[in-house]
Amino acid sequence: MSPKVLAIFVLMFTVVHGKTVVVGQVYDQNGLVRKVFEQNVEATGIPLLKRENEVYFEYPLGDQKIKGIAIKDLENGLAEPSINRGGLGFNFVNIKLKSERGSGYKYLIEIYA
Repeated sequence: MSPKVLAIFVLMFTVVHGKTVVVGQVYDQNGLVRKVFEQNVEATGIPLLKRENEVYFEYPLGDQKIKGIAIKDLENGLAEPSINRGGLGFNFVNIKLKSERGSGYKYLIEIYA
């Protein structure tokens, strides 16, 4: 198995705990990468419940691949972002946000191709 395929496989099944997650290339260097998607996602806390939200992005042109993903925590909360399907090297990504019990979250999701 090549290192690139192994890295993509690990990214697909890894749940990332933390505040901000950045994978791949997310900074424009000599015009090689550009932002193709940006969305604010937030949920307020409900006592004793966990809040969940999934964000799906698919690049409309099949030949373009995702080069970077930034999931930025805007409130320094305890939510758990994860990349469930797709991601780097694919033309789609499914991101799941799951809060701690009783708390909410506010994230900025950026995708670069």
